[in-house]
Amino acid sequence: MNDTLLGNDTSASAAVAAESLAWMEADFPERNGSLELSTSPLDFQINPWDIMLCMSGTVIACENAIVVAIICYTPTLRTPMFVLIGSLATADLLAGMGLILNFVFQYVISSETINLITVGFLVASFTASISSLLAITVDRYFSLYNALTYFSEKTLHYVHLMLVGTWGVSLFLGLLPVLGWNCLDDPSSCSIVRPLTRSNVMLLAVSFFVIFILMLTLYFKICKIVCHHAHQIALQQHFFTTSHYMATKKGVSTLAIILGTFGASWLPFAIYCLVGEREYPSVYTYATLLPATYNSMINPIIYAYRNAEIQRSLYVLFCGCFQTNVAYRSRSPSEV
Repeated sequence: MNDTLLGNDTSASAAVAAESLAWMEADFPERNGSLELSTSPLDFQINPWDIMLCMSGTVIACENAIVVAIICYTPTLRTPMFVLIGSLATADLLAGMGLILNFVFQYVISSETINLITVGFLVASFTASISSLLAITVDRYFSLYNALTYFSEKTLHYVHLMLVGTWGVSLFLGLLPVLGWNCLDDPSSCSIVRPLTRSNVMLLAVSFFVIFILMLTLYFKICKIVCHHAHQIALQQHFFTTSHYMATKKGVSTLAIILGTFGASWLPFAIYCLVGEREYPSVYTYATLLPATYNSMINPIIYAYRNAEIQRSLYVLFCGCFQTNVAYRSRSPSEV
């Protein structure tokens, strides 16, 4: 009798344990290393990494929206350099908006169509951002190499061609997942960023390394030109003053900061795209992707807010709005 009761208790305990295990497996499914963008429904907990990506996108969008507004509404900022800075700010603005939309869609709407559109939007935006940095580097090189003919209609024509090429290639790469180059029908081909395939991610990573090598080469040539100009000025004045040395050092340091910031932001994610596997923990993907977004956060500080003309336009914009607001409040009710 006792043995029978003991057997029944054991069977009941085993059944309860099996039921609990099934409940745990249902609520906490095994996850692979792929970063799924906008594919999961609303969960009880929000991934802290997704929150950080959304916050990064918000800061990026706000910073670059101001730059785009200043360039669009300031007639004097129509030179080739500011046109390219405007292109960079527009690309980063779209990238920031894409990160925000990805967060909203990931925790509100679950749709493969929206997922593909969001991924394509982000790919196109970040590609346009990186390509705009290359276009700015090319423009700075030609502004030093052909200083006498730089301020001409021919230069503006070349800038427009670079912009068409930059945004054309970016839109093409962004449309590839939407047009069918994805892993939705073949999950085994997924990369660390779902629904992009491994071959697609590898193409993007190789394209980044090509752009990075081109920028590295051009900045090396720019450094040589800057040092050569400083040496020529010193020979004409028959001495090399401390101010010449400091100006040359500052110019080279600025170039090093620009290239170093770009490399430090994107290199970890690009390398991980080449060597990473979807079986790796997804935290590796987040940890390399988040610093890459910081490049779009730093770009307006390096290329826009440090510029004297943009600083002047920014000052006029905010002071004008502040003075208008003060004047409106100081008016009497009868005048209003």
